[in-house]
Amino acid sequence: MLASHFYEGKVEAGCDEAGRGCLAGSVYAAAVILPDGYQNELLNDSKQLTERRRYELREIIERDAVAWAVGVVTPEEIDQINILNASILAMHRALDQLKVRPEAIIVDGNRFKPYQKVPYTTIVKGDGKYLSIAAASILAKTYRDDYMNRLAEEYPQYDWQSNKGYPTKKHREAIRQYGTTPYHRKSYNLLGDGQLSFEFSD
Repeated sequence: MLASHFYEGKVEAGCDEAGRGCLAGSVYAAAVILPDGYQNELLNDSKQLTERRRYELREIIERDAVAWAVGVVTPEEIDQINILNASILAMHRALDQLKVRPEAIIVDGNRFKPYQKVPYTTIVKGDGKYLSIAAASILAKTYRDDYMNRLAEEYPQYDWQSNKGYPTKKHREAIRQYGTTPYHRKSYNLLGDGQLSFEFSD
């Protein structure tokens, strides 16, 4: 059973991101504040759940949460500031949009930057330990999947509806064959050959 909170007696927001390791698309993050003492046995790290279960839980999280929000950082911004900074910025953008101000923040992983003057704790594998981080992982993942599915309609040859922008063999073969799109992260090693990105002429 995942824990309901880390900080005793504080309004606590859990944060997580999705899409750090992708070759294409924005990075998404979510921030979720759950009610005090909240329990939901179905909530877990989004990677442990089926796609169908993630979308079912998204509706439950949005209904039950005290507040929730999603933040986005574009591929262009990722290329400018690097993916670690972009992931943290996406979490900050999600926190900015919360209708209730958190008194504390817990973050999946081991890296974060201070958000205003709110105390925070980073928790490795936090999405499998705390309900609010698990909830944030589900929102970040499903909203990013929706976005990649829309991009897949625009650029069907990259198989984004299946790989969601991650570096699969089929994705890299499409980059080799068709070149990059405006959604590819040009600072990434897109072909997996040790070379940094390249531009193709149309």
